[in-house]
Amino acid sequence: MEAPIKHQPAQLRWERRTQRPLLVLAVAFAVAYAVPIVVPDASENVGTTCTVVEWIVWASFAVDYLVRLYLTDHRKQFVRSHWLDLCAVLLPMLQPLRLLRLVSTLMLVGRRARMASQIQLTTYVAGAVVGLLMFGSLAVLSVERESPNGNIKTLGDAVWWSFTTMTTVGYGDHAPTTGLGRILAVGLMLSGIALLGVVTANIAAWFISRFDRDDVEERRQTAAIEALTTEVRALRAQVTALSAGAECEVPRPAPTAETLDVPPVS
Repeated sequence: MEAPIKHQPAQLRWERRTQRPLLVLAVAFAVAYAVPIVVPDASENVGTTCTVVEWIVWASFAVDYLVRLYLTDHRKQFVRSHWLDLCAVLLPMLQPLRLLRLVSTLMLVGRRARMASQIQLTTYVAGAVVGLLMFGSLAVLSVERESPNGNIKTLGDAVWWSFTTMTTVGYGDHAPTTGLGRILAVGLMLSGIALLGVVTANIAAWFISRFDRDDVEERRQTAAIEALTTEVRALRAQVTALSAGAECEVPRPAPTAETLDVPPVS
């Protein structure tokens, strides 16, 4: 049973309270990142708004990291165990590229979502697959669309390429030609392999746990049958002992004149 909220550590209370707002910000970041790529002819105001939203979302996750660092009682251990979060916070500051904002925000969203205890593994994996597929498609489209030798020119081509890359099929009909595009391809392939391994392990663990439950139930039923058999045998032994004792203790009738051959008194 979970402890009441007021008795939980401050860091855990903060994480629970900010989970949904950060999820909404993550959705806003996805929309802001996708609009300029899907609609390249959008006005300058739309592009500026999307850029501002991206920076606000990244800054919100960065503030979340700093607040959790402040609230924890073991800051050095927190930094060591959350070094990927720290890298994601510092990454856009090193080089203000749009792709770096995407990578860092995805890292922060993924690490933050993984802390939520109510999110099951299957849900997390499904969300990671959809997120990687969507953002991988958008990222490679933004990089390869302007390449003179590129063959990923539409969103449909990008989604198809991302799907075949994540599943490690690789038909080869679409492939990145730029350096950033190939870096994205490597990241997408490694992520696809990792997620496939997680899904396979999760399915195997489910089957093993199901077999274990069946085995435990079978052993429980066998033990119950053995205990019942032992009890029946004991009852039979007691009945047999009682029957034998009753036969030994049957009272004999009192002797009469007839049984003693005594002549009757005249």
